Amino acid sequence: MANSFVTIKDFARAALPRLIDHLVFPNLIHKDYSDDYSAMKGDTIQVRKPVVLEARDFDPDQGVSTQDIVETTVDVTLDKIATVDVGIEALQGATSIDDLTRVFIDPAAAALAEKINRDGLKLYQDVYQTVGEAGVTPSTLSAFASVRKALNQSKAPVSGRCAVWDPEADAAFTALDAIVHAEKSGSTQALREGSIGRVMGMDHYMSQGVCRHETGITAAEGVKVKTAVSAGSSALSLTGTSLTGKLVKGDLIVVDGKSYTVTEDTAAAASNSINTVKVAPALPALAANTAVTLPGSHTANLAFHPMAFAFVTRPLTAPGGVESYVTHYNGVSLRVVRGYDMQHKREMLSMDVLYGFRTLYPELAVRALG
Repeated sequence: MANSFVTIKDFARAALPRLIDHLVFPNLIHKDYSDDYSAMKGDTIQVRKPVVLEARDFDPDQGVSTQDIVETTVDVTLDKIATVDVGIEALQGATSIDDLTRVFIDPAAAALAEKINRDGLKLYQDVYQTVGEAGVTPSTLSAFASVRKALNQSKAPVSGRCAVWDPEADAAFTALDAIVHAEKSGSTQALREGSIGRVMGMDHYMSQGVCRHETGITAAEGVKVKTAVSAGSSALSLTGTSLTGKLVKGDLIVVDGKSYTVTEDTAAAASNSINTVKVAPALPALAANTAVTLPGSHTANLAFHPMAFAFVTRPLTAPGGVESYVTHYNGVSLRVVRGYDMQHKREMLSMDVLYGFRTLYPELAVRALG
């Protein structure tokens, strides 16, 4: 590089705060980070789930009844590495850290954050509570009220609630009179910053990483439960007058007004039937021929309490024989490596992050269809 005084440490320490600023979803959920040891892609980490306690009425005659504090763990696989790699020659024109920030550090941090956000928002596939209509962009204050109601009904804690919306919903919300005329309430933040802000007890954000779910079903008419289902079952079979294609992970089925998410891809429909559709949560007792609705493809906006999901990161192992530096801050670790590509005879600079996501309490989240 033209400026030999810019070290790998300078790169890492300049890039990490910018990466964290660009993150949306990981900054809103439960984080698990430890710098006690380095890890590699594929390692499995045991993460403690946040403890849930119950508030009870006090009975002066019986006195208090104590509750056990039970800490449970879940396994999270560090199965993702977000990386940005460039040839050193691409940075030769940079003569200062300010130049390097403009041509590499800022764009690299934004690219890493975009991938991490997108990977985390794929957790929508685990969320079975739904509001809204597939194919119709949420655009009114009633969308906020609907997700609030759903979270209230699932007894999600009131503090810390958040929602992440796609750009289409964001554009509709930020044009609402209640937000455009925010100056009447003494705040013009939404108008000045283009932020949805805090509405109906939730902080609302926009992310380009909100997922578009595509169903594998190509026709669904007259869909019904094929055979009776016992209470507590996690699978059912479907039939229809016209049922073709297959259900994929994250698809939704609606039975008696309650939504369930498909947990595994199914086989393709045969003779207008699909057998062994695995779903969550557990089903109630269902009679044969109970009507079923398949909402189909949709945008999967998410509203949630932070305990619903976990973002897990660990420092990447420093590779041997090359210059590297690992830094961490606010639950995120970033590695920068300067090495040599022997195959293509060029110096390389790499920034990467090791991480994994896991749904902890799906009942504390709602999928807002769009």
